[in-house]
Amino acid sequence: MTEKQESILQAALKLFATEGYASTSTNKVAKVAGVSEGLIFRHFKNKEGLLNAIMGQSAAAAKAMMADVIMTNEPKEIIRKTLEIPFNIGKDEYEMWRLTYALKWQTNGYDSSGFDNVKLILRDAFDKLGYDDPAAEAELIFMFIDGAATSFLLHEPTNKGDILSSIKSKYNL
Repeated sequence: MTEKQESILQAALKLFATEGYASTSTNKVAKVAGVSEGLIFRHFKNKEGLLNAIMGQSAAAAKAMMADVIMTNEPKEIIRKTLEIPFNIGKDEYEMWRLTYALKWQTNGYDSSGFDNVKLILRDAFDKLGYDDPAAEAELIFMFIDGAATSFLLHEPTNKGDILSSIKSKYNL
């Protein structure tokens, strides 16, 4: 990706995350990025193309977060690593995740199928540990990480370490 394309995507991300996708014009993105609007159309076709490129980056980031879980074999480590995911979101990624979460609520375009493999691995981990309903436990963990990520993105609690310790203790990790 060229420096100008990256600049366009960063400007779009910032504007979409702060002003909303519907309220942001390609003209405004071009001004913030310091490029011509025509360059946006050449590289991304339209505003939806910009959004799709950003969401592609978001999907790649989510896959990277899940990769460590997928490569783990020990059941308790799988659960621990999954629980830690929202605690490992870097502040430099907040705008991308805020946009992703905002779009999840604003559109029906949120696709969680990328997490299906991790849910299966997590369900298998709970099964190996003898839990009564491994599927429900796996879903509960995903509900927790979704809620924790939302909380961290909206208002970062000062006791994140205590929260993580508390949830880990519930699973004897």
